Amino acid sequence: MKLKGQIQVYTGHGKGKTTAALGLCLRARGRGLKTAIIFFDKGGWHYGERESLAILGIDFWVTGKERFNEKTRRFRFGVNDGDRDEGMHGIDIARQLLKEKEYDLLVLDEINSTVALEIVSLEAVLSLIDKRSANTELVLTGRDVPSAILERANLVTEMRPIKHYYYEGIDARAGIEY
Repeated sequence: MKLKGQIQVYTGHGKGKTTAALGLCLRARGRGLKTAIIFFDKGGWHYGERESLAILGIDFWVTGKERFNEKTRRFRFGVNDGDRDEGMHGIDIARQLLKEKEYDLLVLDEINSTVALEIVSLEAVLSLIDKRSANTELVLTGRDVPSAILERANLVTEMRPIKHYYYEGIDARAGIEY
């Protein structure tokens, strides 16, 4: 089945951007579409969805230095050269996948926030968007999406928090948040 690929953006400060993209991958795979995800700025292997993706035959690549320490339950803020190197590695993978035109759906998870943090350049991401095959559905997730990406998007969904148990002192939980 060949699609006329669209550009989808899931953004905002609420929970659910990656989850929405994963749900779309699940649906696409169930319909026989060749599906892949590149996780930007999500190094480490503590994310539960990765085991499921492998079982379902959804290809994925992980880029980014580890930012979350499970023992201390702390997140490393700030950007260093290692983060930028990993970001460019993710861009290189995306370029290659788009060049090969093998995938019907490609998710660039956390690419918007990766641009906002200046881990990768906006120009590099816009080039990916502009050079994709007309049949490739491209999904970009992450908060703080640049306006130039919004202008190219065909669908934009904003997640916004109305209420969250984090503010009641409940930390991120394995299997639910990661």
